[in-house]
Amino acid sequence: MNKKETRSIRIQAERSQNREHSVPLYLTSSFLFDDTEQGRALFAEEIEGDVYSRFSNPNTSEFIEKMCALENAEAGVAFASGMAAVFSGFGALLKSGDHIIASRSLFSSTHQLLTKILPKWGITHTYVDADKPENWEKAINQNSRMIFIETPSNPGLEIIDLEFLGKLKSKHNLILNVDNCFATPALQTPVDYGADLITHSATKFIDGQGRVLGGIIVGRSELILEIKFFARQTGPALSPFNAWILSKSLETLSVRMEKHSENALAIAKHLEGNPELDFVKYPFLSSHPQYELARKQMKLGGGIITFSVKGGYEQAKKFMDSLQVASLSANLGDTRTIVSHPASTTHSKLTEKERAAVGITPGLIRVSVGLENVNDIIEDITQALEKSR
Repeated sequence: MNKKETRSIRIQAERSQNREHSVPLYLTSSFLFDDTEQGRALFAEEIEGDVYSRFSNPNTSEFIEKMCALENAEAGVAFASGMAAVFSGFGALLKSGDHIIASRSLFSSTHQLLTKILPKWGITHTYVDADKPENWEKAINQNSRMIFIETPSNPGLEIIDLEFLGKLKSKHNLILNVDNCFATPALQTPVDYGADLITHSATKFIDGQGRVLGGIIVGRSELILEIKFFARQTGPALSPFNAWILSKSLETLSVRMEKHSENALAIAKHLEGNPELDFVKYPFLSSHPQYELARKQMKLGGGIITFSVKGGYEQAKKFMDSLQVASLSANLGDTRTIVSHPASTTHSKLTEKERAAVGITPGLIRVSVGLENVNDIIEDITQALEKSR
């Protein structure tokens, strides 16, 4: 099974005596030992097997195995949410005195971790702008331990050169941790460029239907071993039910991402040049500042578009309240088109100066393009723009 599309469908937990075609739900908190010696050996990690669903579960293991296959990774750990995964990647591998180099444009909660929570434990960071690659090496200190990036970024859709960072982290013996949430392994595999860890909010495109929370980190086995120990003791476990949902969702990930990308590109092209907008940004639009880089490291442009409505917040508010088909929500990656206003929702905890530094203007709109008929989405956005004049 060499192709991702096949692996995402055919990898499955071992079939039980009931001969099921689709893997069953293992809704149990614990697992039995055949005898006392087996229990001892399992806890001593001399043999593999399930003990307790906070540690492992057949549904969770299947989801992890599929994600590792899709990301070309050696091992993985699943979590209750995307932010549980992000935090565990930091908490397991960093200690007081360590330093992180991060891309400035990050999801708001990741920014809060770096600026408000990790400093309590003596872990510092330096931000680097995506459009200034010369500053990455300048930001590295003697105590630097990890590079953490999003590409494409949320919500600015900035693209960071994975090959460049892969070489840089090797030169300085750093851990390269890539949030691959927007692209997913269907469109981009950072391991191929030297990434050590790949982090996901599986709540988004991995699930793809807005049903469950989940997160995952995959990557180099020796690093995953440390993260697994951290997660086992701190308990941010993915539930078996959510793991079952997410594993089944992976069976359609490739076809969904192709359609999300096809719709998003068509909408971006249609909106470009609209007199009501200051700009339209999408990785596979030739006007994107890092268009060539996006084409190099991504199969397609993904399902997220951003644009800025002229007139700032008031105009943006009128636009959003005039939408008739698209949903207003803070989530993304759904089958349904979702429109959000980052400055007042997902990134509202940032200061005005911090938002300006990553291009989050008062008029910025983020569109998570769904799988509806693309003409219906275009008509809805167009009529809302006309009403917001």
